[in-house]
Amino acid sequence: MTNLVRGLPHPADFPSPPSAADRARWAEADRTARPGRLARIRSRLAAEGVDAYFGIRPENSRYLTGFVLHDGEDRVAGNSGRFFVSADEVVVVADSRYRLQAIAQAAEARIEATTYDLAAIWPTLLGSLGARRVAVEAALVNHQLWQQLQLAAPDVELVEVAGWVESDRAVKEPSETERIRAACAVGDRALASILRRIKPGQTERDLALMLEWEMRTSGGDALAFGIACLAGPNAALPHGSPSESEVRIGQVLLFDFGAMVDGYRSDMTRTLFVGEPAARDIEVYETVAAAQQTAIDLLTASVRGERSAPNGLEVDAAARAVIERAGHGEHFGHGLGHGIGLATHELPTLSLMASEEPLPSPTVFSVEPGIYLDGQTGVRIEDLVLYDTSAGRLQGLTSFPSDVLVVGV
Repeated sequence: MTNLVRGLPHPADFPSPPSAADRARWAEADRTARPGRLARIRSRLAAEGVDAYFGIRPENSRYLTGFVLHDGEDRVAGNSGRFFVSADEVVVVADSRYRLQAIAQAAEARIEATTYDLAAIWPTLLGSLGARRVAVEAALVNHQLWQQLQLAAPDVELVEVAGWVESDRAVKEPSETERIRAACAVGDRALASILRRIKPGQTERDLALMLEWEMRTSGGDALAFGIACLAGPNAALPHGSPSESEVRIGQVLLFDFGAMVDGYRSDMTRTLFVGEPAARDIEVYETVAAAQQTAIDLLTASVRGERSAPNGLEVDAAARAVIERAGHGEHFGHGLGHGIGLATHELPTLSLMASEEPLPSPTVFSVEPGIYLDGQTGVRIEDLVLYDTSAGRLQGLTSFPSDVLVVGV
């Protein structure tokens, strides 16, 4: 049986927030790494016979140019932050609101003025780059804009591409992993800080706000995503939102949350027990824990050289088989895990839809099996791991224990 722990973790059990020196070191690491990142995308351009890459995704802009748009800001930033990479130049476009920021953050790039009408400056921009074939992050371009760009420069071929920068970002540099680990520690401390304050009668929203406050005041720059705090039958909603439902004795209490530190994110799920756990909930919890451990064991065997590197399909299947044998196959509908870094969900993917290619290395991803019983209960356990075959290690970045924790008593 999974250990039942009544002595709850304490915030002091986890690392302190990052220092100013840490942040300065990370900024320098990015500046040092950026030429290599650009060299890899330029090598891809040459191999594909493309003259320039047109990027839209904010994470890719930050990764390749240093320009930062915070979560949701891309919806109001117009074309600001979009960028071009050619064989010998990087261009970042910015309107008057973002011009000074772009000059400061993308110091190695040429900054070009833009308006909301990208098509109006499209021919001049491409002409300055000598680009006749342009790779475009097509998944982020709607049909109307695609047509406008084609009409603006009919002699330029637009080439749909996907995953060029994202596959590069899946392989993590040491400073990237450090920031994910620091974000995990923010989450670990925050959850430990509120455990003793959880009481029956509080609402899911009360607890979500309490957790958010702890993350924002103990080292987190922002939330990685909206907090899920779900009690009892609401925990059967894998991506549910906190409501006015009150926490009651005998229920599970599921938290899914993450912090952001210097642009990098964490993601953790813990299912706690309010008062004495019900037998049904303990049984489900133990099944989920066994599924996660099976996946961890497979990954550990891989980094030790005891088996070949698995792909995301194989790791997902190993965990899923445990849940299916327990009779809950139909109650686990999502994938086992996802990469994380500048985005909460990025490559690699561990799911029924994952690539057949072996997992990249070194990389960071979640391992998060779950079982959801409609109208009754839900359990998920999620941890981030560093998978590094060259170093022969599988390291948990989430430090908060996954034992059965009883709160509210």
